[in-house]
Amino acid sequence: MEKEEHTISKLIKKVEYLGEDTSLITSAYNYILDYLNKKEVEKIMETCFVLTTVYADIETITACLLYKLLTYEKVSDKELSEKFPSSVIKIANGSYKLDKIIYSTENEYLIEYYKKVIVGMTEDVRVIMINLASRVTLMRNIDEYKREEAKKIAKESLEIVAPIAHHLGIYKLKSELEDLSLKVLKPDVYNDILEKLNSTKKERDNLIEKMTVAVKEILDSHEIQYEIKGRSKSVYSIYNKLDKGRKFNDIYDLFALRIMVEDEASCYLVLGLIHSKFRPIPKRFKDFIAMPKSNGYRSLHTTVFGVDNMLFEIQIRTFLMNEVAENGLAAHWSYKENRKADNLSSTDQKLEFFKTVIDNYQNKIDTNTLYDEIKDEKMHGNIYVFTPKGDVFELPNGATPIDFAYKVHTKVGEEMVGAVVNNVLVPLNYVLEDNDVVKINTSKSSKGPKLSWLKIAKMTQTKNKIKAYFQKERKEEVIKYGEDSLDSYLRKKHIPKKELLNVENTKKILKELKCKDIEEVYLNIGNNKYSPKSIVEIVYPNLKETSIKKEIIVKGNADLKVSGIDNIKVNIASCCLPIPGDEVIGYITKNNGITIHRKECMNVSNLDNRLIDVLWQDKTRNNYLTKIRIYTNSNESNLGDIINKLTSSSIVVNKVVTNIVELKYNYVLTFYIKSEEELENIFKNLMKLSYVVDVERVIK
Repeated sequence: MEKEEHTISKLIKKVEYLGEDTSLITSAYNYILDYLNKKEVEKIMETCFVLTTVYADIETITACLLYKLLTYEKVSDKELSEKFPSSVIKIANGSYKLDKIIYSTENEYLIEYYKKVIVGMTEDVRVIMINLASRVTLMRNIDEYKREEAKKIAKESLEIVAPIAHHLGIYKLKSELEDLSLKVLKPDVYNDILEKLNSTKKERDNLIEKMTVAVKEILDSHEIQYEIKGRSKSVYSIYNKLDKGRKFNDIYDLFALRIMVEDEASCYLVLGLIHSKFRPIPKRFKDFIAMPKSNGYRSLHTTVFGVDNMLFEIQIRTFLMNEVAENGLAAHWSYKENRKADNLSSTDQKLEFFKTVIDNYQNKIDTNTLYDEIKDEKMHGNIYVFTPKGDVFELPNGATPIDFAYKVHTKVGEEMVGAVVNNVLVPLNYVLEDNDVVKINTSKSSKGPKLSWLKIAKMTQTKNKIKAYFQKERKEEVIKYGEDSLDSYLRKKHIPKKELLNVENTKKILKELKCKDIEEVYLNIGNNKYSPKSIVEIVYPNLKETSIKKEIIVKGNADLKVSGIDNIKVNIASCCLPIPGDEVIGYITKNNGITIHRKECMNVSNLDNRLIDVLWQDKTRNNYLTKIRIYTNSNESNLGDIINKLTSSSIVVNKVVTNIVELKYNYVLTFYIKSEEELENIFKNLMKLSYVVDVERVIK
């Protein structure tokens, strides 16, 4: 595909949406021609074109044209100030400072980058916008770099820059960065998904067109002003679903519509009209208008059985909500005048995540944990819970009252003595659910948080605040807790403490952990920085188990071809439960042979060392453990019927867990299977049951 030519005339035409004098942009363009070469100008112009897609204003685009002069040290901001408005120079100077930060996934650089984000956001959000647009341009031209350098840039884009766009709600740039990064890091996966999308495009377009016509008839009959668009799914979002074990044909939101209306009341009216015509799936309904996401995103989401009985995801929002959903703080009205808009979260809310990271870093909290949280945060679903006054808080799935208390305020967490959920007193390890009303009981005479809360809290931020408290206030108690934890583990393993901590072994432990004395070791155990198990393994490495729990031992390796190795013990990892048909990779353990993972398993996705190529034989003989989750729309148990359906396929169910969510039954079934193809047939058979609405493969 031929690259678009980024001329000044085309740029001026692009910014006609502003309806303002564009002479400032033209002046800046002519100015940089005297200092930069053709290639440099082309890259800057491309970044300006990216900015127009998120409705950047005249000052932002002008600053984008100029700031590279400062980066390349061609001119000073003082020289620029003589020719351009101070507001433009301020943005250009902020972008220059942010551009000087070395992108790296190393934690120290990450923290420094976040500091700059806070400064840039506080001064003017447009500083961050230019930086994000510049990174999109870099990724679009990634072919100019050698393979290893390109992978490094893509990894940084995916793990640092895309999450920034996510936290600021700028989904348009976030999605493009994720897709472009995946294309570099996993080209085979990217191209495979793209090929499948292209091969099903005609069918999908026809179905979306039929559904659009049906929805238009409903809305026209009620004289509602609206706009409808078919919504495309990003390659990276499909990759995430496939990575969790879903089949391409089972990703329901490949069929999706977005409806924009004039006001909030119309959103709910349209929702009701659509539900009256098309049967909704209750567990797929989300009201992000009443309960906006923390980055300001507002919309109604529903999934319905649409035309031809296909599942369609429908998003309903106002035109303003749509602008904010696409562009976050980039929405052009959000930085006009005092940069306020009634329908946007405040800048402080946007910065909350970054400030927390900085605070935890300054409190000397382990940045490895923080970094993992940054990468993983957006992968998990969220719930919305209320205070008794009706204030809403967004928390991750699995959050407890302890997380809620610290989310409200650190002081509330430290003074908490109990929790009431929906007018019922609950234990602190109670797992909160959507729409819970939570009241935290506090007391000024409280002795502060307990170390045991570290095992109850779900959120890393909560745990870090608890650790910070103990580091400051109760160091001796933490040391005692750490020592007791080690003693307990030693008793469990029947290891004498005197033997573990003799003079020679103690020196070895202190050297390995870089601690000055054994008390510091206890302190680190008490803070959950090290586990008792990891301490023992320094002295007794043969006790070390792999990080994969309850591994399934395959006798021999007849089903698997391990690159260059014969007659070695092979284990199937229970974290991702690979089965024949999955792409797999081997991890060489120290004392337990080779553990086989799915290639996309999170436990090996970031590892480079100790991995080995593994392939399934063309014909396999063994059965392999797998786990599926079945969602139903029934308020009665149909377990017997489901198991009969499986046993008719000669499947023996090992274990069943039944859950009731919103009065609907769902089941998690564990059983052995021969291949991915056999599992796919089981999915198809189960979906034929009238009460089954979805089936998915469960991977930890």
